Amino acid sequence: MRAIVQRVKEAEVLVEENGVEVTTGKIGKGIMVLFGVGKNDSSKDVEWMAEKIANLRIFPDEEDKMNLSVLDINGEALVVSQFTLYGDCRKGRRPGYSDAAPPEYAVKLYKDFIEALKEKGLSVAEGIFQASMLVKIYNDGPVTLIVDSQKGQV
Repeated sequence: MRAIVQRVKEAEVLVEENGVEVTTGKIGKGIMVLFGVGKNDSSKDVEWMAEKIANLRIFPDEEDKMNLSVLDINGEALVVSQFTLYGDCRKGRRPGYSDAAPPEYAVKLYKDFIEALKEKGLSVAEGIFQASMLVKIYNDGPVTLIVDSQKGQV
């Protein structure tokens, strides 16, 4: 699994319905998680990612050092599916997506990840799986991290 995690002041995701943009998820202070599932990912990756991301110390403490997690600040999370995190750009000009999980498998792990974050006590908003979305991100810092379960687990 791969995720881009951004510390945000606020974030929102919208989809178009009948020519009108409709908000499907919106948060205040917290983390924006662009989340991709790979074809070799499993529930083990879900648990590892949820634990890692919920506890990343990326928020400033009273001394302005990044010592607090989104849980510590009672922040929120907005999770948006992002299969393009598995885009392979090494050959040609069009990315290949052969390492991305098929949608019917990816949606289950995406939903499991959201539930795992909720079980840790986070308030979680989400996008719509496989929808074309407009994502508004007010990155704070900016702080942006890449988390990859295949490179992080020991």
